[in-house]
Amino acid sequence: MSARPRLATLFAALTAFAAVGVPAASSHAAPKVPATAVLDGARLQQTRLRLDHGDTRLRGALKELTARADAWLDQGPWTVVDKPKPAPGGDIHDYLSQAPYWWPTQPKTADNPWGCPYEQRDGQRNPEVDTGTDRQDVEKVFDSAYDLSLAWYYTGRKQYAEKAAQVLRTWFLDPATKMNPNLDHGQFIPCKYDGRAIGIIDFSQSYTSVLDAIAILNTGAPGWSRADRTAMRDWNIAFRGWLTDSAFGKEEGAAKNNHGTFYDMQLAALACATGDEELARQTVLDARARRIDPQIAADGSQPQELARTRSWHYSTFDLVAYTRLAAIGRHVGVDLWSYRGPEGQSLFKAVDYLLPAATGAAPWTHPELEFHRYAATDVVHAAADAGDVGAQKAVRLLEAPPGGDLWALRPAAEQLDSIAG
Repeated sequence: MSARPRLATLFAALTAFAAVGVPAASSHAAPKVPATAVLDGARLQQTRLRLDHGDTRLRGALKELTARADAWLDQGPWTVVDKPKPAPGGDIHDYLSQAPYWWPTQPKTADNPWGCPYEQRDGQRNPEVDTGTDRQDVEKVFDSAYDLSLAWYYTGRKQYAEKAAQVLRTWFLDPATKMNPNLDHGQFIPCKYDGRAIGIIDFSQSYTSVLDAIAILNTGAPGWSRADRTAMRDWNIAFRGWLTDSAFGKEEGAAKNNHGTFYDMQLAALACATGDEELARQTVLDARARRIDPQIAADGSQPQELARTRSWHYSTFDLVAYTRLAAIGRHVGVDLWSYRGPEGQSLFKAVDYLLPAATGAAPWTHPELEFHRYAATDVVHAAADAGDVGAQKAVRLLEAPPGGDLWALRPAAEQLDSIAG
């Protein structure tokens, strides 16, 4: 058959396929590659094209994603100025959160309204931390911006982009409602500390999703202007400076457990998003000897996380940071997955250590107050994508998290059994 008849046959087939219906994504312009920090922008583009051409394997995940996005349309926007009283410094624009595992030891009275002094109960969340601070609202900002921007990218429905833009502008940019670019009052403890360095994890565990949401909107989303892009970049530059220069930032960067891993991941992502590729590259390179060597044992366990009352949660939690850091490394020419420490430590081994429990083949034998098998689903996906044979075999045995397995649409690990702290 000549080339011309073959092309004619292909054209006829595509025309017939179009006649039976193509997802809404095909109705908007050819997708651009977003300059994401964690997500692989080229992979997002290819996924969009697959959806445009009717890939039925992705339709279930897209339905789950758009259901999430639809739920956000009638919520928010949220702002730091809505809390009932400002942070201890007095500025209503400063972010405020309360330490989740600290509890009052005395009855609350007029003379002692907080019930001080407070004591720590590791892994036991004090319900009062969910009222009166910004913690719950900021998590909604992060989650909604991510879901909405991805839903817009894959469907082209402008209401998703416009809502994401409103959420981001209200929290970060509008003068009357914006957050100051610092975390001086994160995870305060009543009558003890006005803020603590470990409060930085309120942002570092999820803020990279916002950076990727911004990158997606920057590809031409309706309702997200050039002025918005510039102002958001300026906010991120100021926040990055606070992370590197403040006393809290330096203290968190020196942490030896998951706090340090998440700090590095957040800093590297901010560096990518604000144009400092060398800082991003060096941060990922340093994580090899600075983080992997001391934090991951030769057998793949994470001893500091196993010592927690929620050892499964924190073992998967630390690997969320590591797998996202490895994804950032891909953008700056560093293969963190291939690194082997002096005792054979590696990210592959750390994920493989979780596989028996993640697949249901064996129980988790370490302390855990609330075991959720699906907590490991994303990090196993990440290892499988990176070439881990054991993880590749385990994927079909994973437990889908509530809301469905969205890895095919947003291949970057999330903490799927998230608890604050």
